[in-house]
Amino acid sequence: MTHYQALRVTQQSPDDFHCEVARLPLGELGSEGVLIKVYYSCLNYKDALSAAGNPGVTRTFPHTPGIDAAGVVEQDPSGVFAPGQRVLISGYDFGMNTPGGLAEYCRVPAQWVSVCPDDLSLRNAMLYGTAGLTAAMAMQKIQKLQPEVAGRRFVVTGASGAVGSLAVLLAAHAGYSVTAVTGKAQEFDRLTQLGASQCLPAEDLLKSSPKPLLKPEWDCGLDSLGGAALVNVLKATAPEGAIANCGLALGPELEGNVFPFILRGVSLLGIDSVEQPLETKRALWQSLAAVPLTAEQEALIIREVELTQVPELLAAMLKGSGRGRVVVNLQAKG
Repeated sequence: MTHYQALRVTQQSPDDFHCEVARLPLGELGSEGVLIKVYYSCLNYKDALSAAGNPGVTRTFPHTPGIDAAGVVEQDPSGVFAPGQRVLISGYDFGMNTPGGLAEYCRVPAQWVSVCPDDLSLRNAMLYGTAGLTAAMAMQKIQKLQPEVAGRRFVVTGASGAVGSLAVLLAAHAGYSVTAVTGKAQEFDRLTQLGASQCLPAEDLLKSSPKPLLKPEWDCGLDSLGGAALVNVLKATAPEGAIANCGLALGPELEGNVFPFILRGVSLLGIDSVEQPLETKRALWQSLAAVPLTAEQEALIIREVELTQVPELLAAMLKGSGRGRVVVNLQAKG
């Protein structure tokens, strides 16, 4: 193998970036680090930002995005990994300012690589990816504060997106009564099948209220929207509740008040799965591997595509039309 296929983002002018599949020399990946044959990757909003030339994600072009990858070790000069081992890469600087996983091959530092759990397929590992690690980490933090799950009400905002869909699945599996919040009413049926007890339109959370607190509707949850949605989620959280935040789709500003914190003892938990120690990520991968997935659930979450379809899908993601998980089969031919 002397060449490989990869998604390539090139800069045409200061504000013009072009994304296409290209054939690249394998030697461009260098000789340091673990060489991995990538079988599956997945699409994340950060990949879409990178493909659009967002300098907060990627500063140097040409570039290969992809912050997640699942594959098999081809060689490891350090000897940490053996050829043929199934491995996972997620987070750190992977796919941001280093070549990422939307390619048939990648080369990364050994300290970024996790062994894939035996009972997790490479495909299903990318069903989860960074989004799954984020949802699992949120659940872990919440359960440290609230060990008892039975009877607790769990809210998920942005529920039709990647993190949201997986949070609905994981929370329902853990035993929570799940409220899924999304601006896409056409997704209600899918979210119910994933385990949501009820679905609410997102506009219900965007209505401004002069009240410092709202009627308690849930005990805990995961917010991926930020902005006004997070403010209202906090106002409607029950005493000693906990809300984890992992996103800012509605904006980074939090123009609320402190009453949920000082009158109800609500906790706001920040989630960053990208820079976690490798041991933490390994434990999260193991927790995801233990979740039983039916073929029906996989079909509800996964949309499997080939690399040639990715440029169009990343552009659509920036426009807010993404849903569920898009898993990219890097070894598909045709």
